[in-house]
Amino acid sequence: MSMRFDERVVVVTGAGQGLGRSHALEFARRGARVLVNDLGGGAQGGGGSTSVAECLVTRIRDEGGEAYANSDSVEDGEKIVQGALDVFGRVDVVVNNAGILRDSTFAKMSDEDWDLVYRVHLLGCFKVTRAAWPHMREARYGRVIMTTSIAGIYGNFGQANYSACKLGLFGLAQTLAIEGGATKHPSEHG
Repeated sequence: MSMRFDERVVVVTGAGQGLGRSHALEFARRGARVLVNDLGGGAQGGGGSTSVAECLVTRIRDEGGEAYANSDSVEDGEKIVQGALDVFGRVDVVVNNAGILRDSTFAKMSDEDWDLVYRVHLLGCFKVTRAAWPHMREARYGRVIMTTSIAGIYGNFGQANYSACKLGLFGLAQTLAIEGGATKHPSEHG
């Protein structure tokens, strides 16, 4: 527990279950104020319920932490980040964890299967991170974390959509590290 996040605000997408839930709980245990984002839908992207995010918020609060529930889609990243700003006044860390699976062999993959996975994993990450980016730059502090998969490097049978998006997240993270580490943005020079 030597690493602390006291007073930091952490946005975790897809935080209601699995890895996202673990991320949110651990950040809260380490003093962070957590915006728990989850649509409460199924693993394939259908349905939704605010109770998934609300249940985790209740647990975090019961354990003495600060948390707020948000059920906006990651495609509406600006709403998620605005929620954190409205409740906590800042955004310090974004954990892009939201994800779905629409497994199918490439030969049988529908446009919908491709598009839904892309929209949640890669486009959603872009939208949430882009909304948080100017606030992090202004504060001269920010961390962006991506939940990726080995499938992005090696592939996985029936997951062309998922694998492509997970490798895309890796490339995006690398570029953000370069751009975020620069003292001035290239457009600010001269």
